[in-house]
Amino acid sequence: MVGKILISACLAGLPVRYNGSAKPLLHAAVDRWRAEGRLVTLCPELAGGFQVPRPPAEIENGLNGDDVLDGRARVLEFSGADVSAAYIAGAQIALDVARQNGCEHALLIDGSPSCGSGFVYDGSFSGVRHAGQGVTAALLRRNGIAVYSDRQVDQLAKDFGEGG
Repeated sequence: MVGKILISACLAGLPVRYNGSAKPLLHAAVDRWRAEGRLVTLCPELAGGFQVPRPPAEIENGLNGDDVLDGRARVLEFSGADVSAAYIAGAQIALDVARQNGCEHALLIDGSPSCGSGFVYDGSFSGVRHAGQGVTAALLRRNGIAVYSDRQVDQLAKDFGEGG
């Protein structure tokens, strides 16, 4: 079986981000994986029931996705609405899709309250970020899926056994 990689839909070029934009990831390895049919594209936020566009959301009080999964923190929209349940639901769908497709690796957009793997924003909606991970990244990691940010494609290619 050909190894597959779960990829954030925005990195695959789909306009699914909260503001209706995409963040296409331009990299030879990603292009090769796409051509080989190895990419499984998903936006956990859309899977969790959100629309495009949607209000920005952050994990409260400088916490992270593990804290949300464990009930110690919430994902809040700019308005203050608690959207944690939808983020958790989207993360579970992402995990299910990864398992169904045999994905042992995930390539996710950093900074997102869902997909952030190296950093997330601190919940103040002021652009301040800190080390941490989003809800989906945390759930995938808890279940043995290796998570990489959009800045780690070369490392993913190496770990995926390709050397770049």
